[in-house]
Amino acid sequence: MILGKKLVVVLPAYNAAKTLEQTYNEIPFDVVDDVVLVDDASKDDTATLAQRIGIAHVIRHEKNKGYGGNQKTCYDKALSLGADIVVMLHPDYQYTPKLIAPMASIIANEVYPCVLGSRILGGGARKGGMPLYKYISNRALTFVQNVLMGQKLSEYHTGYRAFSKDVLRVVNYHANSDDFVFDNEMLAQIFFAGFQIAEVTCPTKYFPEASSINFQRSVKYGFGVLRVSLSYFLQKLGAGKFKLFDPKT
Repeated sequence: MILGKKLVVVLPAYNAAKTLEQTYNEIPFDVVDDVVLVDDASKDDTATLAQRIGIAHVIRHEKNKGYGGNQKTCYDKALSLGADIVVMLHPDYQYTPKLIAPMASIIANEVYPCVLGSRILGGGARKGGMPLYKYISNRALTFVQNVLMGQKLSEYHTGYRAFSKDVLRVVNYHANSDDFVFDNEMLAQIFFAGFQIAEVTCPTKYFPEASSINFQRSVKYGFGVLRVSLSYFLQKLGAGKFKLFDPKT
């Protein structure tokens, strides 16, 4: 726990057997209370390995539900366990688990209700091997998103995130896509609900076993990101109404 608040780490996994154990071994269990792994119908032995190394809560999707669908299961389970703070960490070892404690501490101390691990702050993205075309796309999309949403994030595309239970209970994440644009939809929902988001500098690693999407899916993701930001802009302006921003019922 951190300041009496229960901390749950969720691992949305797909074919993560090669990197899962290394990721898990670096989780700071002096502050983490529970770990949840959701295996999205992996083709390797991710779920079996997760149980073998001692992850208490392992859920396996019999059918692949997509990256967003995986996260929905992660957050539902974390809340059912009584989490006060939830940290989403990819088990592909692209992000260091060593930042779990400081990210969660920002929330536990009630400084911010949501924290992102930014690969852009400090130049970690390119140093860690992010392909140039992805870096340029990241910067261009982030610029447009900040303009449309009136924010100043360094990036919207990191997969390292921490949330207070209040954020997860308010935003209607089940209304989001099951694909990769889920992450951006969720940030738009968080801002729309009036929450603030903090960022911490996060190093990153790009290597063959780290998860990534191909160029075609990256293009689809980029258009999805623009759609989300434009929807936010129009609804804030009163020129449209989108289900994405409907409150939970």
